[in-house]
Amino acid sequence: MPKTIISEGKTTNEAITNGLRQLNVSKDKVEIKVLENTEKRSFFSILAPRIVKVELTLKDENMSAENNVGKRETKRETKPEDIEIAKNNIEKFLSDFSKSFENISYTISYEQEFLNVNIKGENSSKLIGYRGDVLNSLQTIISMIANKNCSSRVRVTLNIGNYKEKRQKSLEELADKISKTVLKTGKSITLEPMVAYERKIIHNRLQLNDKVKTYSIGEEPYRKVVISKK
Repeated sequence: MPKTIISEGKTTNEAITNGLRQLNVSKDKVEIKVLENTEKRSFFSILAPRIVKVELTLKDENMSAENNVGKRETKRETKPEDIEIAKNNIEKFLSDFSKSFENISYTISYEQEFLNVNIKGENSSKLIGYRGDVLNSLQTIISMIANKNCSSRVRVTLNIGNYKEKRQKSLEELADKISKTVLKTGKSITLEPMVAYERKIIHNRLQLNDKVKTYSIGEEPYRKVVISKK
C-alpha cells in the first residue's frame, strides 16, 4: 500500500473519497492536502468541468511513539547490579578496541538512566563516519555487548568528539530553515533518512511551532521526517 497518493474528483470531497477508497482507510487515518483546484476545458463543452487534485498521506502511527520514546523508556527499571555488569562489559571491550587506534581515550559514566560512553582523541573522528553512520553502528555493537548477561535492559549512548552536540545544533538549524521554506511555499518537504534520535531532534524542535507539523514515513533504516504546513 502506498504511503502517499494523489486523487482527483469534480469536488474536493469527491477527490478525497476517491483517495480514501484507493487506500481503503477512513478519513481520520490520512493527512489531506489540496494540490490543484483548476478547470479542464472541453472543446465540445462550455461548461468546463472542474477538476480537484488532493494528496493523501497515511498518518504515521509510530510518530507519537517516536516523539515520546524517552518518556516511555524512562519508566523501565534497570537493576543496579546490571549497570555494573554493563560497565565492566564495555570497559573490557573498549580496552581491547582502543589498542587499534593511537591517541584515543574514553570515559564511561551513568547519568539520567543511561550509560554514557564518550570517546575522544585526535584519531577518534575516524569512528564517526558520514553523518554518524559508523558511530551509530558502533553504538549498537557496544549496547549489545553491554547487555550481555544482564537481566534488565541497560541503555547505552555513545558520543565521539562531541559529535552529537554538533549534529543536534545543525539539525535544529535545518529544522528552522526547512520550516520557513514550507511556510513560504506551502509545500511539504521530506528530509533525508535519519536514525531515531535525529528524527526526534527535528520533531522536538518544531513541536511548539503552531504553523507546521512533522511526521515520519518509511521503514528503517530509510525512515524520514516530513515537515508540512498545518
